[in-house]
Amino acid sequence: MSIKEFFGKLTSKIIWVNLLIMFLTIAAIATGVWIALNRYTMHGIEVTVPNVKGMRAGDARRALEKEGLTAIVTDSGYNKTLPSGTVLEQTPACHRQVKPGREIYLTINTTRTPTLPMPDIADNSSLREAEARLKAMGLKLSPCEYVDGERDWVYGVKYRGKNIFGGDRIPIDAELTLQVGSGSFNDDTLFVDDPDGLPSIDDMIAEDSETSSVSDDF
Repeated sequence: MSIKEFFGKLTSKIIWVNLLIMFLTIAAIATGVWIALNRYTMHGIEVTVPNVKGMRAGDARRALEKEGLTAIVTDSGYNKTLPSGTVLEQTPACHRQVKPGREIYLTINTTRTPTLPMPDIADNSSLREAEARLKAMGLKLSPCEYVDGERDWVYGVKYRGKNIFGGDRIPIDAELTLQVGSGSFNDDTLFVDDPDGLPSIDDMIAEDSETSSVSDDF
């Protein structure tokens, strides 16, 4: 092929038409992708997240949907001053700019009071130790109930008038009453300074047996 023929083909109408078609095709594809991406990402379109904290869950959902947002309950908490089902937290926070359709994650006030295990303090700690331990757990204490026994020694714990024990589940806002020794003892209780002078258990059993035998003879 001569140089003249080569340049003649380059300047032919068919080649330029094909090049024009290729250019238009590429331009059309690029434009379509750009439009699709803009629609998918909603470029330049944003909405303001409304404040739904303190609302009931149903009202919060409707308020978010009105703005084109989606409410998703992801967690629960507990606030005794608010009704159950109230929104405690939201993410993203209110007044943030987000895309339409964005999911807003809500933390809802639980319908049940959380509980925790009662520590083993009955007949196992002093009044000061018990008070410090229970207050550190966030529990409330009513005035102590004094019983016969060693002064300031905890003999029991009550919740709503009933005795509770280590391991029992109690509400986190429970108010407990400690049964504490008053330092006085029942008149029927006898304390001996010399415990070595006391009879052994075997001697006491033997004595009871002899007493029973004498009673049977009569």
